[in-house]
Amino acid sequence: MAGALAGVKVIEMNAIGPAPFATMLLADMGAEVIRIDRQQSGFLNGDDSVIGRGRRSLAIDPRKPGATEVLLQLIDDADVLIEGFRPGVMERLGLGPDVCLGRNPGLVYGRMTGWGQSGPLAQSAGHDLNYLAITGALHAMGHADREPTPPLHLAGDMGGGAMFLAFGVVCALFEARRSGKGQVVDAAISDGAALLSTMYYEFKQSGQWAGRGENIFDGGAPFYGCYTCADGRFISIGAIEPQFYQRLLQLCQIDDPLFKAQWDRSLWPVQREQLEVLFRTRTRDQWCELLEGTEACFAPVLDFSEAPAYAHNQARGTFMHSAGVVHPAPVPRLSRTPAQAGEQVRNGQHSVQILRELGLDEAAIAALREAGAIA
Repeated sequence: MAGALAGVKVIEMNAIGPAPFATMLLADMGAEVIRIDRQQSGFLNGDDSVIGRGRRSLAIDPRKPGATEVLLQLIDDADVLIEGFRPGVMERLGLGPDVCLGRNPGLVYGRMTGWGQSGPLAQSAGHDLNYLAITGALHAMGHADREPTPPLHLAGDMGGGAMFLAFGVVCALFEARRSGKGQVVDAAISDGAALLSTMYYEFKQSGQWAGRGENIFDGGAPFYGCYTCADGRFISIGAIEPQFYQRLLQLCQIDDPLFKAQWDRSLWPVQREQLEVLFRTRTRDQWCELLEGTEACFAPVLDFSEAPAYAHNQARGTFMHSAGVVHPAPVPRLSRTPAQAGEQVRNGQHSVQILRELGLDEAAIAALREAGAIA
């Protein structure tokens, strides 16, 4: 069964991090993706990369004679172009938005950067942690008595970057179907991470935000956090609502009057200390036997080895196996046009096939090879 984006043709200029992840999301939903690879495998997104699943690969060097014209011919027939370079790189290659949209007015031109296409930092180097740092979100993460804790690059690169790039591309595609006109999607990780922080800015404006590590969702609240068990493994508790909090107390046989005042922040530190002692009295599996599947809002904290084997994830098919690698399956789940993960590819695996489909004869392909444009 064809995916929801079947018939959409995407040209991806291979980069690292959020751009290929966004393209993976489109490919999982059925888009036809041709990845333009460097002739050598790149960091993380080279041969057989899971994030690079579902593409065909053309390894071509746009700096070599004849290569740019080949790429422009591919773009002429595409619905989407995705690139993840610093501002100006595509322009210097002769593949900027003005050139591409001039040739293909309906093209959606997706651009993924850390700082965005404009602003004082646009040309500066950076990584996920830096982009997150200027949004206010990083300052809010971690313990109160030390510097902010660098999170995994889920909130920045993947959440603030890739997800918003994919969302913007699909929005622009939807609009282009009506207008016949494409446009540029300027997706900046710093912008997206800031938007993901909307609820916390609302907390701040309403006076509900205290210092780092002193709030509900950052580990300050004793009823929302992680605890160490007797075997050194961990559990998570998220009993925010009063009825869930009461159920947690009942199941854990906590009758100390200290815990009746759930929202008295002055009591949170001592409440947490007592819960730390309590949860160290049993192993993680023993707490699972007592609390798992109840209204106490409980789950064991699993590592990357344990998660794929967890019963709920197994039942949902949350993880899949491909080429000997375990990795997450596509989401979200569409009832009529479900997503499907494509195969992992090698750089340049489909170069000759793609060039032939483009109409190049063997002599033209040999000339590109002679010029060093293709491997």
